[in-house]
Amino acid sequence: MLKGLSSGITAYGSALRIISKLGLWGYVLIPALISLFLASIIGVAAWNFSDDIGQQLIAWYPWELGVSVVERIGTVFSGVLMIVLGFMLYKHLIILLSAPFMSPLSEKVENHLLGRPTTTQFSITQIAKDLVRGLRIALRNIIRESFLLILLLMAGLIPIFSPFAPFLIFGVQSFYAGFGNIDYTLERHFNVRNSIRFVKSNKGLALGNGLVFMGLLAIGIGFLIAPPLAAVAATIETTKRLGLKPSLSELYI
Repeated sequence: MLKGLSSGITAYGSALRIISKLGLWGYVLIPALISLFLASIIGVAAWNFSDDIGQQLIAWYPWELGVSVVERIGTVFSGVLMIVLGFMLYKHLIILLSAPFMSPLSEKVENHLLGRPTTTQFSITQIAKDLVRGLRIALRNIIRESFLLILLLMAGLIPIFSPFAPFLIFGVQSFYAGFGNIDYTLERHFNVRNSIRFVKSNKGLALGNGLVFMGLLAIGIGFLIAPPLAAVAATIETTKRLGLKPSLSELYI
């Protein structure tokens, strides 16, 4: 677990070198625009809905005593809720909508690591297949992630657990983000069921990849380059674990 976690994080350095070496920065532009658009839409929606949720919580409080305290709690809780749900929706949409660009990028990197010729071309049929597969995995992960996040948010209301809840929430979100990034590689080798088994066997890798990905989403303009970096980093480590024996020398050029 710890080894996979470390590998998932450090692979981002190799990803930067490979993207630069192969001149793959063209794959950054469209996902960056998608990311910017989604961030704007979800950010505005979260800002507007957080007040509404807070007001609803206050409306359910039947007593006069302590209304100001309940109002503050409702405002804070609704803000945290919208941030958590907004991040969850945001990352899954980025992973899903970037699939037509990240899957070919992942394949180019895999071919390079294995010394195979790159013949990847954009295909409407393949794009449709990637989107359908991505949607299946995204819906599965959203259901499971939502359940865990609701439990953690409720636990966060208990004082003894509240200091740990934000870290656990970030960890859960990171794991499922890493899952989506790893699947850009797995889709060429496994069906959905076997891909899920692979990720379960490599939880540390998924978590490590997702931690950096989520960190990039959360800071400045980092979210503009998060999708391609995460996809390439996941490809590097997933290729190793598939037993495809990439040329390790290529990772450090």
